Amino acid sequence: MKIRLGLIVLVLAAMIAAPRSSAADSSAPRVALVIGNSKYPDADKPLSQAVGDAREFADELKRAGFDAELGEDLSGDAMRRAFDRLYQRTKPGAAALVFFSGFGIQSGRQSYLIPVDAQIWTEPDVRRDGIALESVLNELNSRGASVKIALVDASRRNPFERRFRSFSAGLAPVIAPSGSLVMYAAALSAVVTDNDSAHSPFVSALREEIRVPGLSAEEALNRTRTAVARASRGEQVPWISSSLAEDFIFVPGAATAEKPTAEKPTAATAPVEAAKPAPAPLEAKPPQTTEAKPASGDDDKLVLALASDPTVKSLTAQIVDKPSDGNAYYRRGQVYASKGAYRSAIKDFDEAIRLNGKDVEAYNNRCWVRTVIGELEPALADCDQALLLRPNFVDALDSRGLLHLKSGRDKAAIADFDAALKINPRLTSSLYGRGLARKRIGLASEGEIDLTTAKKLDPNISKEFAGYGVK
Repeated sequence: MKIRLGLIVLVLAAMIAAPRSSAADSSAPRVALVIGNSKYPDADKPLSQAVGDAREFADELKRAGFDAELGEDLSGDAMRRAFDRLYQRTKPGAAALVFFSGFGIQSGRQSYLIPVDAQIWTEPDVRRDGIALESVLNELNSRGASVKIALVDASRRNPFERRFRSFSAGLAPVIAPSGSLVMYAAALSAVVTDNDSAHSPFVSALREEIRVPGLSAEEALNRTRTAVARASRGEQVPWISSSLAEDFIFVPGAATAEKPTAEKPTAATAPVEAAKPAPAPLEAKPPQTTEAKPASGDDDKLVLALASDPTVKSLTAQIVDKPSDGNAYYRRGQVYASKGAYRSAIKDFDEAIRLNGKDVEAYNNRCWVRTVIGELEPALADCDQALLLRPNFVDALDSRGLLHLKSGRDKAAIADFDAALKINPRLTSSLYGRGLARKRIGLASEGEIDLTTAKKLDPNISKEFAGYGVK
């Protein structure tokens, strides 16, 4: 499953018109840990920007009302103690933020933040000495944080990479709990080189955007990505993943005017709210409360309500300028789906597939959306096609598992969830779905183990599945 939606359609519509929640109005506690690591003994020289960026970013967060702790050139023990203090400061309902600038390494499809004293010669050393970003976000979630934000400037060519053959450059996608917003300074598996300036272009742009009054965190990060991509002429494009169920605003105040765009789409062609990653798909998919298909009128209202979003405007402008841009249709479809405008999402995925009959991501996401709204047979055809195009595609296995679960084909659901978990043992939706299916066929103890494990990874997973109409 690709897009996890955290709210039902009716609640979404109400939220659009309602006042901001506690996270948005800054009444909830705000805690942060900011780390700048520059002096790695294995590197040829200290990183020129990490510590200075961390200091200034910590100051920025304090001005925004965060209780921010700053750490510089931290050893493994010091980093673990700093994270423990962050966990202790994270109370239920809090917004918790982690900023890291230094070296990062991906291993086993996870991203690790590297302390300055790490002794890395083999891949197991990464997992021993590094701090797994997923583990940090999951721990913050277990402490009750309603908003988890991770900003990572660690997509650098590091000094350890030639020491083991299985090394992969850059950072890996993160499987984060609901209510998370993650941003990397560069695209997945990509690296950038520090320039001679005192501050990285990523952090400079980020600081500028988060101080804009009334601007949501998703919008601030999307503007940051656009600014960095523009400044680097497309050589550095930050990566974003979001499963926020509500807007979070760094600096409360009246929303500011949008930055001008080259081409303004008309109201008839503009669509949704999208502060989601353009280069990579969203990590999560969330719920609908019933099997009933959403009325087209509700869908139209959502599209109109979200029409002013700058990301949607940009995607719509791309489509107007180049109607054959299947990727723009696909990305806009993701946004529609993430906000509950399912019919419009399907239309965009239809176009993406018409333009590229081998667009496996579009087939998978159309399968998931159709599953959510109860169009199960067309959904099955989409999932089957996605798996024909890309065998063992974990997202399509997960989507088809949900489809079988909703159809009452419990053994088929277990087979698909088993296959997905063999590829990614931490895929919470497959764990929970398999637990439900196992209990249905009488494997009560095995099912309970799956459900308990999934809930530890994501305490909101049961609400998500209830939203799918599956219990």
